[in-house]
Amino acid sequence: METIDVEKIAYFDNAATTFPKPDEVYSFMDSFYRNCGVNVGRGQYKLAATASTLVSETRELLLALNHCPEKKVVFCPTATEALNIVLRGVALHSGSNVYVSPFEHNAVMRTLHHMSEKDNFNVITLAFNKKLFAYDIEKIRYQFSDNPPSLVIISHASNVCGILAPIAEIFEMAKHYKSITVVDMCQTMGLIDTNLNTTFIDYAVFAGHKTLYAPFGVAGFISAADSELRPLLFGGTGINSASRTLPETVPERFEVGSLNIVAIAGLNASLKWLQSIGIENIFTKEKRNHQVLLELLQQFSNIRIVPEKTEINSIGVVSCEFDGYSSDSIGQILSDKGVAVRTGLHCAPDAHRTLGTFPNGTVRFGLSYFNSDEDFEILNNALVYIYKNS
Repeated sequence: METIDVEKIAYFDNAATTFPKPDEVYSFMDSFYRNCGVNVGRGQYKLAATASTLVSETRELLLALNHCPEKKVVFCPTATEALNIVLRGVALHSGSNVYVSPFEHNAVMRTLHHMSEKDNFNVITLAFNKKLFAYDIEKIRYQFSDNPPSLVIISHASNVCGILAPIAEIFEMAKHYKSITVVDMCQTMGLIDTNLNTTFIDYAVFAGHKTLYAPFGVAGFISAADSELRPLLFGGTGINSASRTLPETVPERFEVGSLNIVAIAGLNASLKWLQSIGIENIFTKEKRNHQVLLELLQQFSNIRIVPEKTEINSIGVVSCEFDGYSSDSIGQILSDKGVAVRTGLHCAPDAHRTLGTFPNGTVRFGLSYFNSDEDFEILNNALVYIYKNS
């Protein structure tokens, strides 16, 4: 295949998907798929056994990353499917109270909306102090007391402004009411060192293609082995094929059809890369890039960072508005100048309602371990151009 000639792009759309991936991911995916691209759990021959070993090892690497070796990993094609399996698998009924953060993605909110039309449960937003730009723990305590939670789901970090949620505090309170707890770690797994070896967190959802630096096509959730979720999908699992019912064991109960072995190979390689670099070093590098970006944006009087309080506990995701321009217009100008960003509502309209940027949305910069000084130089030149021509 011919090499595609692409000019240098300053890539700041890492909140959508990290790019580039480590070289180890590209090379191992290609090598493994060429030499062992067969189905998992569907044969006794050596290639099938090798593929199964890779999948088992990848599960173990994910559990080790999150300090929870006794839990189980369920693989799905996307985090959206994983969230659907978890949310739609919980037994909710009329009058149940489901709590969400003010920053949830449509993968959560649209799923809950669809479910609530049938099951008639209550969806309640966790108390949030917009002035301090922080979760209001005391008010949440009162919310739980007045309307006991059946399910609490929280985005660990907002995909719009990067704010981190105090999941341990909130989930510990929720467990006093025997609530089911779910954390969406699509923006944090592989970046924030999180201990999932706790009874406070029932389900942790991940997306391989974001902060795990893996390819598209592999995502899932981590749960206890005794999960009682109702299955969403039905079909072949490679075991107990004579039975009309799905296996009771996790992950087999939720992994129907053929696993994406090439994507899992990529995740396997990315997890080993994360292990070799060290998650704390990746976080430190992103924090450095985050500070560089904030200082750069603050030099321009025509740019307003959202929220204006930038000292919040957050990851490297920054939203902003440009005086006199829509976010889409700025996105096109930046693209013309060799800068990749994301514009609009980022599939999280409630986050923009909280930020006061609905319905126009924002220009979003998402950082990664691989952003370089050259990227910031290209961005600076583009921002100077916009400022001078405004």
